[in-house]
Amino acid sequence: MMASDQELEEAGNRLGDRLLQLERTVATAESCTGGWVAKVLTDRAGSSAYVLGGLVTYSNEAKQDLLGVTRKSLDEHGAVSEPVVREMVAGALVATGADIAVAISGVAGPGGGSKEKPVGTVWFAWGSSPANTVAVIRRFEGDRDQVRRQAVLYALQGVNGFVDEL
Repeated sequence: MMASDQELEEAGNRLGDRLLQLERTVATAESCTGGWVAKVLTDRAGSSAYVLGGLVTYSNEAKQDLLGVTRKSLDEHGAVSEPVVREMVAGALVATGADIAVAISGVAGPGGGSKEKPVGTVWFAWGSSPANTVAVIRRFEGDRDQVRRQAVLYALQGVNGFVDEL
């Protein structure tokens, strides 16, 4: 399934509207999506009212240095894992002071996959604190662009649902 530019824009606008309504802020911590969630959210004029910042932490070193992801989590579970995206959320909250953070780490392809984590495997987390963080794994079909687009859409929709539960 391909996520179109229009679908991404609509999802970003829905989330932006909801964040404005609730007077909440968001930050992103992205790996395989390369800042695309932050890009969608900031395409809209006035988004600085609810987007505090975005961190693209593509390398393990950046995850550690910028978000405080532990070497232990990376060594034991790999970058594409629940513990890592949970730590990415916690780090983004600390780094930006946002009310909510979203983290994404996955295997977009075409290479890099394994039997345990094939291409299209993406871990997501969103939360308002380490104790209030949801983590979800998804597997998407398609080429690199399709996997990334689907991941961006899923993240925006997931955070929107999370915001509604606050």
